[in-house]
Amino acid sequence: MSVREKVGLARSVVEEYPLGVVLSVSELARSTWYYHRARAVRSYEEKYAELRRPLEAIARDHPGYGYRRTVPELGERLGRVVNHKVVRKLHQCWDLPLRRATRRPKPSGVRQAIEAAGDRVNLVARLDGIGLFDVLYTDFTELVYAGGRAKAHLIVLLDHAGKLVPGHAVGERAVRELALEAWKRAKRTLRRLGRPLEGLIVHHDQDSVFTSYAWTAQLLLDDHVRISYALRGARDNPEIESFHGRFKGENHSLFLDAEDLSELQAVVARRIRYYNRERRHSSLGNRSPMAFLSLGGGVEDSQS
Repeated sequence: MSVREKVGLARSVVEEYPLGVVLSVSELARSTWYYHRARAVRSYEEKYAELRRPLEAIARDHPGYGYRRTVPELGERLGRVVNHKVVRKLHQCWDLPLRRATRRPKPSGVRQAIEAAGDRVNLVARLDGIGLFDVLYTDFTELVYAGGRAKAHLIVLLDHAGKLVPGHAVGERAVRELALEAWKRAKRTLRRLGRPLEGLIVHHDQDSVFTSYAWTAQLLLDDHVRISYALRGARDNPEIESFHGRFKGENHSLFLDAEDLSELQAVVARRIRYYNRERRHSSLGNRSPMAFLSLGGGVEDSQS
């Protein structure tokens, strides 16, 4: 019997018998069950959720574009081709034609400054070499938990050279409060490590969270760090995208087993700690980030 057939059989009786018994009799791993269940319950919009932000950005930047012109623009921003039928359906699902028809609001002061600076806003691209804690990358990513029934957002800050994650936060929505919580934890870790904030570069995309006054004022004015913006979305921030892919792939079943947000937050915290303290990285000579820094338990009480 194939895995798909076993899952189908399990679905037919899971309402009548305990899940553990059903999986044991069906010879199915819990992670396999949750994986197929998540795939079954996802709607079309959920399946392509990662396209929402770039499609909305294109609708704002190019209000005259229909789905035909959006397809090549989206492909350039993502670095991969998305089928035109998918784009057309998502336009309908998310009312993007209506967004194109509305008048574009006047850009904020931060947005105007970014547009005026042009490609100079990407500070990382202009660096000849990057040392420890010279650059932190950040962005949001979506986590699916509770057996595929719920979604949350994770944001981490990742050091370029040492691969350490000094700060992270998990919440229901990808909002500036969550980003600032992750930054607060990162600052605490950096202080414990004796690393100055001044001159540090924080690199991310041009999402509204990262162009908000709350975010830019905190980092630029209060903490005296430098902000760098990607010009081409994920294509200009491959380090954080790579981290997200590995982190979610390695911990997928653990996230699915988390029954609520607080449990998911605890799971993520443990896995970040494992990532920092135990997981070996080939780029660090097969050492963990903390071993690479030769600091052992120096940040035991921190987010790391």
